[in-house]
Amino acid sequence: MSTTVADRLLERLREWGVEQVFGYPGDGINGLLGAFSRADDQPRFIQARHEEMAAFEAVGYAKFGGGPAICMATSGPGAIHLLNGLYDAKLDHVPVVAIVGQTNRTAMGGSYQQEVDLLSLFKDVASDYVQMVTVPEQLPNVLDRAIRVATSRRAPTAVIIPNDVQELEYEPPTHAFKMVPSSVGTSWPTVDADDAAVRAAADILNAGSKVALLIGQGARGAADEVVQVAELLGAGVAKALLGKDVLSDELPFVTGSIGLLGTRPSYEMMQDCDTLLTVGSNFPYTQFMPELDQARAVQIDIDGTLIGMRYPYEVNLVGDARATLQALIPRLERKEDRGWREGIEKKVTRWWEVMDAEAHVAAKPINPMRIFSEFSEQAPENCLIAADSGSAANWYARQVRMRGTMRGTLSGTLATMGPAVPYAIGAKFAHPDRPAIAFEGDGAMQMNGLAELLTIARYHREWSDPRLVVAVLHNNDLNQVTWELRAMGGTPRFVESQALPDTSYADFAASIGLGALTITDPEQLADAWRQALTADRPFVLDVHCDPDVPPIPPHATLEQMTDMAAALIKGDTSRWGVIKEGLKTKAQELLPNAHADT
Repeated sequence: MSTTVADRLLERLREWGVEQVFGYPGDGINGLLGAFSRADDQPRFIQARHEEMAAFEAVGYAKFGGGPAICMATSGPGAIHLLNGLYDAKLDHVPVVAIVGQTNRTAMGGSYQQEVDLLSLFKDVASDYVQMVTVPEQLPNVLDRAIRVATSRRAPTAVIIPNDVQELEYEPPTHAFKMVPSSVGTSWPTVDADDAAVRAAADILNAGSKVALLIGQGARGAADEVVQVAELLGAGVAKALLGKDVLSDELPFVTGSIGLLGTRPSYEMMQDCDTLLTVGSNFPYTQFMPELDQARAVQIDIDGTLIGMRYPYEVNLVGDARATLQALIPRLERKEDRGWREGIEKKVTRWWEVMDAEAHVAAKPINPMRIFSEFSEQAPENCLIAADSGSAANWYARQVRMRGTMRGTLSGTLATMGPAVPYAIGAKFAHPDRPAIAFEGDGAMQMNGLAELLTIARYHREWSDPRLVVAVLHNNDLNQVTWELRAMGGTPRFVESQALPDTSYADFAASIGLGALTITDPEQLADAWRQALTADRPFVLDVHCDPDVPPIPPHATLEQMTDMAAALIKGDTSRWGVIKEGLKTKAQELLPNAHADT
């Protein structure tokens, strides 16, 4: 039997070490599906419930697994459905390769069924590399380049294969004019920063007396070096949200997240520092960084196209974070005056006391912060956490304390709804021996999380550790947007757009064979987490929580508070609950070691 282009594509993926492809079938990829059957499903075809979810699962796999991930969809609507997940990969710098079908070559340009100009469709999201395979000899070069470009640029790429091409007999490129042979594998270099620039950076950092570090996901492989630098300089370390898992929150000088979802210690450190070192972060919100004329600053980043933005850095070091910090450390002088550092550590200690107190503020029925704080107390030190966009991201940022080898992520830049559950599925295929947790608002759960529970039910028996816990913040409200309307626009809650239909997420989970609990009392949470984290199957915690607990940052401006008050006065349906919960929550910052449990 002859080898088809589709057969060769799967063979090439196996040569690249690809073990699974996240996708959804359709007749535009029938040739590829036939090849999966002939190859005994190697690599595995992991069927999502929707192409967008397949793309999110690929993003989750790449984020937690570290390597490029593959997603696949049919022509036309299937390819279109991939876009949101691929944009999530693009904006968070994640290597994902999309393989999509297309109508037969003979039908192109004929307004045929499901014919879409896919090269134009993908030219923005896969701007680094998108190509169509039109003859068999083209396949290895296009696929190899798509994988290499995705890996080197940390970006999505796309390969388009018309259905008739998939079924052609494969012919390799020959040793001839206008043929492009290709090969598998790449040895990536360690990029060392310029030595003179390293010396200049050391001079700036040594001159400072109040040094702050800001780290992002680009510092993930340099955690030990970041700690050494912070110790030498007597610095505190703030974390962009995509870098929340880079350093343990048990380190006393780690101030936690920065930005609108950040902590007060991070905010105050940036307000007061005289020197800033940014490592592996493209944190975009300049207003949460020092005033533009306040601090001397140095940045380290592997991507020369993104360095030097967001702040007037004096030295921009393009290089691998770990290698650059290793070159910098011998040139740094230990600061003998530890007053700045000690002040930061006191604020961090106080912050965690406040967070615990705020999580214990009584609410009707449950304070959503308590869901996260109770989890944080019991979290396995090797767990993989995915937080959805919305209020789940607020509480993940502030209440979950990273430690051990815990990993965590969310849709950091696109901030799209709905990736937490498919992220967790991707994480489980990357690390089937580690527990995964998805924190999901009920809006995102209704949008697509419920459907992906079916994917979990289908595949969980293949995972050596079956634990995947989905915690649903059940408040029947699109809560993040509700709060944005109140705080940013001075607009009362618009019930018609914000209220969600009520349903039981636990009942649905139980109906498909998953573990499930409905929690309506905060005193049930600790036992619920204990049961879910020791279960022999995936679990859904359907936690009924109070939509009136405010996610107002500790550094909320007077204007934002005034706008919110104005919104409530205009007739917000939850105004009295909001006022009550807001006062009790904010009081925890003023009362030493207080728990508001009334």
